[in-house]
Amino acid sequence: MVTLEDVARQAGVSLATASRVLNGSTRQVGAAMRARVEKAAAELGYRTNVAAQTLARGAGNVIGLVVHDLVDPYFAAIADGAMRAADADGHVVMVGATHRDPEREIAYVATLNAQRAKAVLIAGSRVADPVLTGRLRAELDRYRAQGGRVASVGQDLLGVDTIAPGNHTGAGRLARELAALGHLRFAVLAGPAQLLTAADRRTGFCAALAELGLPDPQIVHGPFDRDGGHAAAASVLPEVTCVFAVNDVMAVGALAAFRERGVRVPDDVSVAGFDDIPTLRDLVPALSTVRLPLAEMGSRAVELALTTASEPRVVAVEGEVVLRESVCAR
Repeated sequence: MVTLEDVARQAGVSLATASRVLNGSTRQVGAAMRARVEKAAAELGYRTNVAAQTLARGAGNVIGLVVHDLVDPYFAAIADGAMRAADADGHVVMVGATHRDPEREIAYVATLNAQRAKAVLIAGSRVADPVLTGRLRAELDRYRAQGGRVASVGQDLLGVDTIAPGNHTGAGRLARELAALGHLRFAVLAGPAQLLTAADRRTGFCAALAELGLPDPQIVHGPFDRDGGHAAAASVLPEVTCVFAVNDVMAVGALAAFRERGVRVPDDVSVAGFDDIPTLRDLVPALSTVRLPLAEMGSRAVELALTTASEPRVVAVEGEVVLRESVCAR
């Protein structure tokens, strides 16, 4: 295999000079010397080692995507959209999962800054902790001061371009449509109290019920995953006719719990979720939910990160209520 040393020897220049010509250095090389190096490279059939360039100059074509949990189909769909958009633009996405640990999230941003990644995408809910949010925002500010670009998917709290899902309004629309089916007694499998996405969806649902003059729903907090929904379903009161889980994976867990106990869905209790994750297409009964364009959200986040604006942009994404076989009229 032809090496850079071979090219330098053929051109009669130093290895450093050959590297500056062929590896895209910003240092200037005289026209005559540059022509000699390029001629030698062509004669020898030298091909630039792109991976070595990236290591030497920093990850200039790399976009770092920081998500809470890749096992969760919500984040997998966002990551897929981001990767497809980045690939179409000649970029590569590196994904880091925080497992919902805010300290890991901050550490990932610091690492991507040190590696000189071109852009960072932050996908996931903020927590109700201004100190942690402030620390992440400060880390992102340091990265941006070095020329990095940032976009987020979630709450508009980081001072960067943001894809903001309509969690509150979408949950409110769902509550109204379920109430229109005749449901009066609801339970909300509300996820962690400190997670802002879960809180936005819970408050949006509850506010809509209050506007309709319906009783306050039963609130059951727990983990924001399938097992959390499974455990929370065991606490649902007998008089409840409709259960709203604040994300689809919790709803899937609730469906399994009801099935194990012989509770029929939707005959005995209706169930609805939020997100419309891709895996729902094979679920029986088909789950009612609020659809978010997850892959498109990832793609649009990449678009924001790779373009510039004088002020941070916020792109609101509204959810669409989709009623399926998991709910029925009362």
